[in-house]
Amino acid sequence: MVRKGLSLCVSGFIGASVLCGCSAGSPTSSADATPENPMILDLAHGLSETHTVHIAMTEFAKEVENKTGGRIRIKIFPNGQLGSEDENMEQLQAGVIAMTKVSAPGLATFTEEYNVFGLPYIFESTEDFYEVMDSQGMRDFFLSTGDDGYVTLTYYTSGARSFYTKDKPIRTPEDLKGLKIRVQNMKSQTDMMKYLGGTPVAMSYGEVFTSLQTGIIDGTENNETALTTGKHGEICKYYSVDQHAMIPDVLIMSDKVWSQITPEDQQLILEAAHESTDSHKIMWDQAIEEAVKEAEETMGVTFVYDVDKEAFRQATAPMVEEYSAQYPGVAKLLEVIEQARKEK
Repeated sequence: MVRKGLSLCVSGFIGASVLCGCSAGSPTSSADATPENPMILDLAHGLSETHTVHIAMTEFAKEVENKTGGRIRIKIFPNGQLGSEDENMEQLQAGVIAMTKVSAPGLATFTEEYNVFGLPYIFESTEDFYEVMDSQGMRDFFLSTGDDGYVTLTYYTSGARSFYTKDKPIRTPEDLKGLKIRVQNMKSQTDMMKYLGGTPVAMSYGEVFTSLQTGIIDGTENNETALTTGKHGEICKYYSVDQHAMIPDVLIMSDKVWSQITPEDQQLILEAAHESTDSHKIMWDQAIEEAVKEAEETMGVTFVYDVDKEAFRQATAPMVEEYSAQYPGVAKLLEVIEQARKEK
């Protein structure tokens, strides 16, 4: 399902490349590209240049240039230079930019299978998450969405999301009752909180710190780095490791652009993308380790590990069944995930 009436709020020099996703003046096909006149692909995203995903995408760009002998180069626009994540997605759909990074559940607007990545307890552990996401079945799915205007080149982990609160630890779903918990503005997240008994409050990440301070919310959910980079650990003193969701970021390319790249060059790009994912896993593990240490030692955050994950899983199981029944694509991708586990 593709959005209609896409807005094109981009700078003039990008506008000159409409419908090719390449920088103005560069070849629109990799078959015509040379080291002297390369195919230049624009990649826009909203992350800072210090973010691990930006660093991974920078490595991806370097490897694409190396593997293609300089015939294909990627120009990265970080920090929301070309707009928000939604605006970048619209630009990609229209062919104004070639690539962008989005949170996987955001693609459910276009491809209903992507609802899966917003559901709770789809993955059993970090190891299970990596094995499923790196499976051939998942990679085949990533490249199957051309009719929706894009293909997914790879994913980047954003860790496991858990609840953290100001005044008390969360060990069972009952502990969430009566609490106002910030969630991302997506249906799967608000539905999850309803199944768990808490009150979902959808808001942007930038509003969370002040809302915690003023009592608009009692807690939130995210990975461990939010405690330090977002300073949430200054207010929330209990991080309960329930790991209810593992929501990846995904690197996507316009299908219009992908179709203009030769099969040989497509393979080189995919190799570079998968290698950047492997590098990012190492960076992410280091970032989590550093965040936990800082939160404990300088912010006084208590990490609660004796969480009854099975109680959370059972409480949200009917939600997963409901989504599977409502969205055939969800049931289809869940089958891909189960098959990947069988092939371990």
